[in-house]
Amino acid sequence: MAEEIARTNIPVLIMGESGTGKEVYGRMIHRLSKQAHVPLKKISCGAVQHGEFLAQLRSELQESGEAAQSGRTLFLDGIDELDLGSQKILLSILSDGEVDETSSSRARVIASTSRNLEKEIESGRFRKELYFRINGVCLRLPPLRDRKEDIGVFMEHFLAKHAAELGRDGLALSDKDREFLASHDWPGNVRELENLARRMVLLGGSERAIAELGEMPKLELSRTEEPRSFSLKAAARTASRQAERDLIAKALERTHWNRKRAAQELQISYKSLLYKIKQTGLEGEGQ
Repeated sequence: MAEEIARTNIPVLIMGESGTGKEVYGRMIHRLSKQAHVPLKKISCGAVQHGEFLAQLRSELQESGEAAQSGRTLFLDGIDELDLGSQKILLSILSDGEVDETSSSRARVIASTSRNLEKEIESGRFRKELYFRINGVCLRLPPLRDRKEDIGVFMEHFLAKHAAELGRDGLALSDKDREFLASHDWPGNVRELENLARRMVLLGGSERAIAELGEMPKLELSRTEEPRSFSLKAAARTASRQAERDLIAKALERTHWNRKRAAQELQISYKSLLYKIKQTGLEGEGQ
């Protein structure tokens, strides 16, 4: 489907949870298009303020000579992060067809979103006119938990990739590893899977890397062996810590690791967020 879309010049909206590979697909569509020889222009919508959005649009769309004649592709990463003012600016540029006398917005637009824009429109957080402007065709990427048959293939690819990059020996997945991969929900999707593969290669094995996720199943128990004790309070604390970690990780992903914006979104102080990032082991994830 992505190959068919790439051959056209219509705007593309890529929808999917954080970590499903929206930018990977956006760049692939550009690479397979007629504009592949012109560099892809990317704007990270979650990292720009309202006042600087128009200036950045002008900068990215400013072209001359051969590039202006042959067209460009603009990748708007996380378009759902734009405030209503910035959405209005973008809509006016796309509608008018030009920014000023020397720069043209006649570019193909590929936009990505981790939110359901139809629901964002209903709640008044996204402009309906802009939605129809960017949604020439919609590519919906399923979460990894809904495509678990792909996990083994992805993991083998990532293990080989990072072993080659780091100059390490390749790793083979054990039956225990595969059992864990199939049981995990993968809230971080393909990105989380690749991060795990990288840690496995760095650590020279899977046991410690999997344990770091905090949800390693007790696979060492036999099928008939029962745990000696079970504490409901301990289980609740563990689940609460994991839920807190997942919420913080998702907020950081949405804000592209803008910690101040993430703290505002989570309704906690900036100092508290820094402490929780360190406490939950997320400190190295955004580096």
